[in-house]
Amino acid sequence: MEAWQHIWREGIAPVLSVRGLEVLRRALVADDAALGQGVTARNEADNLDAPPEVACPLGYAGWQGESLATVQDAEDWFAWVCGQIDRRLKDPFSCRWFMQFWDNTPRPEARRQLLIEVERSLARRLQGEDGAS
Repeated sequence: MEAWQHIWREGIAPVLSVRGLEVLRRALVADDAALGQGVTARNEADNLDAPPEVACPLGYAGWQGESLATVQDAEDWFAWVCGQIDRRLKDPFSCRWFMQFWDNTPRPEARRQLLIEVERSLARRLQGEDGAS
């Protein structure tokens, strides 16, 4: 298992809601342009108080899955999720392994691999096996 997968399985997936996982799954399947690489959350105007137009998987799960209204909300959500990941894994900055995978892997491959993990996480969540808190 690669480091990013460990971070996803043990740190990220248990923190995300089922709705967050479901919207992320749909975005990966559809290759939604709003699911971005190399960005946490942003909009064309770079206005923190306006709705996001694009976000990374964690920001997207919060924005679309938790109905976050602004770029600032998505940025704050991302920071909260990363803090939860670090706490769960007892490793500061452990989120970086996942983000490096997402940002540095060619989009088609990153989407394919993350979709596998998201679907696995959803199946485990629905079976009550993931240890979500």
